[in-house]
Amino acid sequence: MGRKIDLDHSLSDSVLGGAFPHDGAPELSESAWIEVIQTMDAVYAELVRNQVALEERNAELAEAKSFTDSILGAMSDVIVVIDRAGRIASLNPALLRLLDLTAETLTGRPISDLFHGPSPEFIACLTGAQPGEGVSDREVQLRDAAGEPVPVALNCTPLRGAGGRIEGAVMVGRPVGELRRAYEALNSAHNELNLAHQELKRAQEQIIQSEKMASLGRLVAGVAHELNNPISFVFGNIHALRRYLERIERFLGEGGGDAALREELHIERIRADLPSLMAGTLEGAERVKAIVEDLRRFSALDRDKRVAVDVAEVARQAAQWLSAMDRSGIPIVCRCPEPCRVEGAPGRLEQVFVNLLRNALDAMLGRAGEVEIVCRREGESAVVEVRDRGCGIKPEDLPRLFEPFFTTKPVGVGTGLGLSVSYGIVEHHGGTLSAANRAGGGAVVTVRLPLKG
Repeated sequence: MGRKIDLDHSLSDSVLGGAFPHDGAPELSESAWIEVIQTMDAVYAELVRNQVALEERNAELAEAKSFTDSILGAMSDVIVVIDRAGRIASLNPALLRLLDLTAETLTGRPISDLFHGPSPEFIACLTGAQPGEGVSDREVQLRDAAGEPVPVALNCTPLRGAGGRIEGAVMVGRPVGELRRAYEALNSAHNELNLAHQELKRAQEQIIQSEKMASLGRLVAGVAHELNNPISFVFGNIHALRRYLERIERFLGEGGGDAALREELHIERIRADLPSLMAGTLEGAERVKAIVEDLRRFSALDRDKRVAVDVAEVARQAAQWLSAMDRSGIPIVCRCPEPCRVEGAPGRLEQVFVNLLRNALDAMLGRAGEVEIVCRREGESAVVEVRDRGCGIKPEDLPRLFEPFFTTKPVGVGTGLGLSVSYGIVEHHGGTLSAANRAGGGAVVTVRLPLKG
């Protein structure tokens, strides 16, 4: 029997050395040879496994390198990797295209050769003279193949190895021309957006004016009726005053002392009537003036001027005006017990309340009850509610209620712009406009505006 083979020793020492003694005489038995063959098979199998694992690892590394190279090749930013000696270790195709150079020309050269002119802060970062520090968004001049400067915005970051030791640096940059083009494109887009915003504002103003004219058109008949009454007072009183004046002139022309003439001309009755005639004339003129002022305020073009305004008073004025203009007979009750001062344009706010009240009156046609406009304070807000007992709002209509041209009225009645315009006005004042159905029937539209501090 040969001696037992120690598998912990190398094959040449443990197996072959034991199989052939130094005198060269073979002394192995058959079992020893079998053991040698088995050991060699195991070693070969291990070598094959290692070879396969190595090839798989090499394939993975090649795939990772190809993936990384693809990313670096697709980037428009320039990338340069520098070793500890301050020499160019690696770079990406974007830098080569920018400078019209080859990798062979640049690899291994000092980083200073890449710059056009001195760049001490970058050289210090790239060579590790400023450990742990970097350089951000600095414009420098690189040198192209013709020796001409190429402006680039660069960032430099130290490259650390295992244990945090600085092994070099990474420089990433973008051509300034590209940045300028991007900035110009952004600036152009910003200007176009501003123009579109101005166009939108003009279109909104046109819609508001259209709604204003539509509102005025609906109120023309009521305004004509209201103006006709006080003007009739004025005309009637003026004719009476003319007759009285003629009698007084005759009476005074004939001396004024004849009692019979005094009786004939009804001088005493004239004296008694004059104060009431003058009062009626003045009242009629004041009513005409008030109506004209309301119309002027409602239709004023300068409606964006912000002033401190009592929104409760604006609500009262809107209710009074619409009550005078409306012929439906539906009462409008205003409950605004306390002042609620906001900063806004009175004419625009009045237009909102007139629109809301008009819609409430339309919803109440043929129904008993009243329209309410209620104003109160809630925290830092002034709240104005317009309530009616009409048919309410269909649930499917609520999400679209404030859309332009959306209306639930019959064709030819209204423009579909009133609520949309009102929504825009309230939003422009920093407030909100919402609508909901009331318990027991009807609807309530709520305006919330920030109180003036």
